[in-house]
Amino acid sequence: MSQPHVIRTPDQRLRIFVSSTLQELAAERRAARTAIERLHLAPVMFELGARPHPPRELYRAYLQQSDVFLGLYWERYGWVAPDEEVSGLEDEYNLCPDDVPRLLYVKASDHRDERLTGLLNRIRDDDRAAYKYFETAAELAKLVEADLAVLLAERFDQSRPAPPDQHAPAGPAPGRSGPDPAVADPVRLPVPLTGLVGREADIAELQGMLASGTRFVTLVGPGGLGKSRLAIAAARAAAPDFEDGSVFVDLSAVHDPERVPSRIAQALGVRDTGDAPIMENLATALRERDILLVLDNFEQVLDAAPFLTALLAAAPELAILVTSRVLLRIGGEQSYDVGPLADEQAVDLFVERAHAVKPDFEITQDNEAAVRRVCAALDGAPLAIELAAARVRVLSPAELLDRLDRRLSVLVGGARDLPARQQTIRRTIEWSTQLLDEPQRRLLARLGVFEGGFTLEAAEFVGARAAGESADPADGDVLENLAALVDSSLVGQHDSDDRPRFSMQAIVREYAREQLALSGEQPAVRDAHARYFLALGDDAEDDLRGPGQRRWMQRLGDERDNLRAAERFLLDGHDWDRAARLAFSLYLYWWVTGLLGEVRTWMEEALASGDELDPHTRAIALYFTRTIMFWKDPDGSVAADLTESIELFRRTGDANGEGIASISLALALLAGDAPDTARARQVMEAALALYRSTGSVWGESMTLVLLGRVALREGDPAEAQRHFADSLSLTNRSGDRVGQRIASYHLGWTELMLGDVAAARADFALSVTISAAVGHPEGIAYGLEGMVAVAALSHDEQRAGELAGAAQALRERSGLHNGPTFTFHQRYLDELLSGPHAAQVTAAIAVGRELTVEQAVAEALAEGRSEPDSTS
Repeated sequence: MSQPHVIRTPDQRLRIFVSSTLQELAAERRAARTAIERLHLAPVMFELGARPHPPRELYRAYLQQSDVFLGLYWERYGWVAPDEEVSGLEDEYNLCPDDVPRLLYVKASDHRDERLTGLLNRIRDDDRAAYKYFETAAELAKLVEADLAVLLAERFDQSRPAPPDQHAPAGPAPGRSGPDPAVADPVRLPVPLTGLVGREADIAELQGMLASGTRFVTLVGPGGLGKSRLAIAAARAAAPDFEDGSVFVDLSAVHDPERVPSRIAQALGVRDTGDAPIMENLATALRERDILLVLDNFEQVLDAAPFLTALLAAAPELAILVTSRVLLRIGGEQSYDVGPLADEQAVDLFVERAHAVKPDFEITQDNEAAVRRVCAALDGAPLAIELAAARVRVLSPAELLDRLDRRLSVLVGGARDLPARQQTIRRTIEWSTQLLDEPQRRLLARLGVFEGGFTLEAAEFVGARAAGESADPADGDVLENLAALVDSSLVGQHDSDDRPRFSMQAIVREYAREQLALSGEQPAVRDAHARYFLALGDDAEDDLRGPGQRRWMQRLGDERDNLRAAERFLLDGHDWDRAARLAFSLYLYWWVTGLLGEVRTWMEEALASGDELDPHTRAIALYFTRTIMFWKDPDGSVAADLTESIELFRRTGDANGEGIASISLALALLAGDAPDTARARQVMEAALALYRSTGSVWGESMTLVLLGRVALREGDPAEAQRHFADSLSLTNRSGDRVGQRIASYHLGWTELMLGDVAAARADFALSVTISAAVGHPEGIAYGLEGMVAVAALSHDEQRAGELAGAAQALRERSGLHNGPTFTFHQRYLDELLSGPHAAQVTAAIAVGRELTVEQAVAEALAEGRSEPDSTS
C-alpha cells in the first residue's frame, strides 16, 4: 500500500480529528470546532459532504497524522458506498491508530439506526475510548473543552523530562518522534484565509538568508503582491531554526510610530503596565530569546524604524522580517524584492480562486488563452488576479477579459506616481467596485473604518446607521450587501468563537477609506463606529466580573484594534466624557491583558488638555493615571490623587467607581516600608459596606481580599485566612475566574503561614490553573512563586529552584515589575540558597528559566517528589 500523503496543519498545532455525520450534527460540529480552537488546537474536519463515503486513503492520511480522535454520534449511521461494507463513520473509527486517544460523545436519542447502535455497543466495550452522552451543542462544547484539557495535561505530565537525579534519559512521549506539540507552540503565526500559490523559490531564498545569519530582512513591493502571505510562509519555514520560534506582529491598525513598541510587546505577551518604559520591558523580554519577529505593513510607521535598530542591538539572538511598500533605509537592512507571479503561477492562482466561487471551473482549450491574457493584463499581481477570478461565477474568462480591457485603460486609482504594478492593483479594485451596486459600494467605504476585522453585528450597525440612529432604506440590506462584497473577494470571511468575522486586505481597506473621505461621511461613520464599541463596552462591563468573563475576554481580544480606534476618535475630538466611559467600562479587560499603560496615556491626554473635565470623567482619569503607580508612592501624591478620585466618584453617584478607586488607595497605603494599615482598613471597611449595599458580589470579594492583606500586614494570618476564604467562596458562586485566582492565591499564603502546606499547595494549584485558562501571565507568576515555597518546605530543592527560575523568566518576558509587592516566596528561596544545596538550587533556577510557560505550569501542577512538612 502506498504511504499516506503528508498533510500538516500550517502552524503545527496538536491535531484533533473530528468524526461524525455532517448534516444531522452540523451545530455540534461547530461547537466542537469552537471548543478545540479555544484550546489553541487544530480541528481536522473532513468536510467533503458531496462524497458521503470519502476516499479511504485521504482520511487515513488525516487520521494517521492526528493526535486525538474525537467522535460525535447521534441517530444516523451514515451512507454505505457501493463495494463497501461499512459507512465512512465506522470506517474512520476502525482506521484510527491504536495509540491515538479516543474521546467519543453520543447525543441522546430514542431513534437510532440499528447499525449505529451496533457500532456504539462495540465502542462501549473498547477500553481505548472515553464515552459520554450529551443533549445540546453547548453542553458538548463544555465536555470537549474540559476533556481535551485533562487529556493534554495528563499526556503533558507524562512527556516531561525526568528530573536530573534520575538516570533515565529524557525523551519524547511514547509513540512520538519529537517534542509533543502540546508542550509548547513556538510558532505564533496567523493562518491566511487562502493558500499561497507559486512562491516556493521565494520561501527557500528567504529561509536561506535567515539561516545564514541575516538578522534584518525587508520584503519590499507594492500592496497586493502577497508580501504578508510570503512573510508568514517564510517565517513558518524558518521557525525550526529559532529556538523560540516565530511571532507575527500586524501593524496594519497602527498609525502612530510611537505605538509600534506596544504592538510588538502585545504580540510577545509583554505587558504594558505603564510603570516602566515599554522599550525597557521589551529589551528585557528579548535579551535571551532566539526568536524571529515578522512585522507586517511597516510602510505606515516608517518613523519607528530606528526603534528596530535599538531592539536588534539589545537582543543579540533576535531576527526581524519586515514587509513594507518601501525600504526602511536603516543600518543592517537587507532588502528582498517581491515580484509578480510567473505566468504559470498566475494561471494556477486564478484557477484556485475561481474554484472557490465556481467549483466546476477548469482550464479548457476554449478559455485558456483568455485566462492567460487576464493574468497578463493584471501584471501577475495576486490580489488583482483574486479579484478578477471572483467574477467567473457570472462572467466567462472571455467576458472578463473584455471588461478588463475596456475598464483598466480608463480607470485611475490613487496617485499617478505610484509604481505601475500598484496602479494596476488599485485600478483592479476600482474595476471590481464598478461592478457593484451603489449601496454595496457605499457599504465597502463605510467598512473601511474598522481595524483588525469586524463582526456582522458591527457591520450592520455602522453600515446602516452612519447618518443617525435609524437605518437609511437607500442603503439596502447590509447582510445582502456584505455577502456581495465577500463574493467579490473585496472582503474576507472567517469564523471566531462560532461568530463570523470579516476583514479586508490592507490595500482594499486603504481604498475604502479614501472613498469614505471623498463621500463626506467619514465623521458620521467614525462616530457610529465609536457608538457601537461604547455600547459593546457597556454590555461587557458586568459580565467581565462573572461567568461570562472568558467569553468576553476572547471577544474583546478580537476587537482590541477597534476599541483602540474608537478611543482614538473620541480623544482626537476632545470627547473626554465618552473616552473615559469606554476606558472605564473595560478596566478589568485592560488589566488582565496588560494594557493599563496604554489606557494611562489616553487619560493623561484628558488631564493635560487644559479643558474643564466633568467630575466623573476626572475621577476616571485620575484613577487610571494613578492606580498603576500605587506601589511606588514615596511622597504620598498617588494616595492623594486616588483620594480625590474616590470623592469625585462619590459625588457623581458611581458606587462601583468609588469602590474600585478605594481598592487602589488601600494598595497604595499598604505598599512601602511604612504601611498605613489603620487607614487602609478604614478605607476597605467603607468600601465593603458600599459594595454590600449595592449587591456587588465582585466588589465585595475584592474588598475582602484587601482586608485580608491588611490583616497580614498587621500580623494576623487567621483573620486574613477568613477574609480570603470568604472571597473565594463568593467568586466560586459568581463564576468570576479572575477573582478566584486572586482569592485562591492569597488563601494559599495564609494556609502556608498557618502550617497547612497541603492546603496551600491546592490553593496555589487552583490559582495557576485558572490563570493559565484565562491567559493571565501575572497570575501564573504569582502561583509559581507560591509553589516555590511549597516545594521548599517539601525539601524538594530541585523543584523549588526550577519554579523560581520559571517565575523569574516569566516576569522578565512579560514586563511584570511589581511582583515583590505581592509575593512572599523570596525568604523560602533565600533559605535554600544559603543552605547546603545552594549549588543544586542555583542550577535548578537556570533550568527553570528555560522552561516554556506551558512546561512551568505542568511542573507546578505535578505532584511533588516528596511529602511536605506539616508545619512551616
